[in-house]
Order: sequence, then C-alpha cells, then structure tokens
Amino acid sequence: MTAKIDLFAAAPQLMKSWTSVSMAVAASLDATIIELVKIRASQINGCANCINMHTQEAREKGETEQRIYLLSAWREAPCYSDRERAALGWTESLTRLSEGHGHEAAYQALKDHFTEEEQVKLTLMINVINGWNRLAVGFGLWVDPAAAKAAAQAAA
Repeated sequence: MTAKIDLFAAAPQLMKSWTSVSMAVAASLDATIIELVKIRASQINGCANCINMHTQEAREKGETEQRIYLLSAWREAPCYSDRERAALGWTESLTRLSEGHGHEAAYQALKDHFTEEEQVKLTLMINVINGWNRLAVGFGLWVDPAAAKAAAQAAA
C-alpha cells in the first residue's frame, strides 16, 4: 500500500507533537499492557499497519506468540491476567464506543484493577492508538517498524 500523503511533510509540527504525546503516553504504563491495548484496538479498527508494527514491538518487549495470537479471543484464553483483561475490556468499550454495549461493566473492571491516574493514562493510550489507526487507515500508511522507531526517536 502506498501512502496518500506524507503526514510529517504535510503537518510537520503537529505530527512531531502528536508523536511526542504518543510516546509519553505509551511510556506511562506497563509496556505489556500498552502493547496489548495497541494490538487489540488495531485489530478492531482493521489497521494492518499498526497490527504489524505493534506485534513486532510486543515481541521485542518479550510478549509471547501465544498471547499475540489469542488476543482477538482474550475472553476465552486463560493466558491473560485480570488486570490485562480489564485493560482489554476498556479498550474494546472505548474503541467500539458507538455500539454502547458493556461500558459500565468494562468501567467497573477498570476501577477494580487500575488507580484513577492509571485509568486516565490507559484511556489516553486508547485514544492515541485509535488516532494512529485512523491516520494509517485513512491515508493508506504502511510504515516499516524500524523506520517508525527511527522517526519516533528523531521526534523525541
């Protein structure tokens, strides 16, 4: 797939700021939960670019193939902690906001496993990955994970 536009050339300062915020939010919580959230939201949104990128990053951070493969069926898979399940439920609730199902149950699980500060950080992460998904799908982006890492380091 060829990108329709170069986001960083079209709006360099905003994209640099967006990348910086993205990195700060991603660094604010446990890396395992962050990667699971990024992958799950990207699966729901059908963002091949982000699924590719974040599964590779998850592997680099020690995530197992089994947990990556089972992520779309996390409710039935026994390999996720209650805290991870709460994060995934909240991710699905906010990513599928227009469906309006299960929000209160997802929020209760979130409250049971995350402090108020962590709830805000996780919600910001969900917003960030949904934003990246929309940019990638909307503009047909396909970024090599190594190139994305280099761009993120340059923006820092």
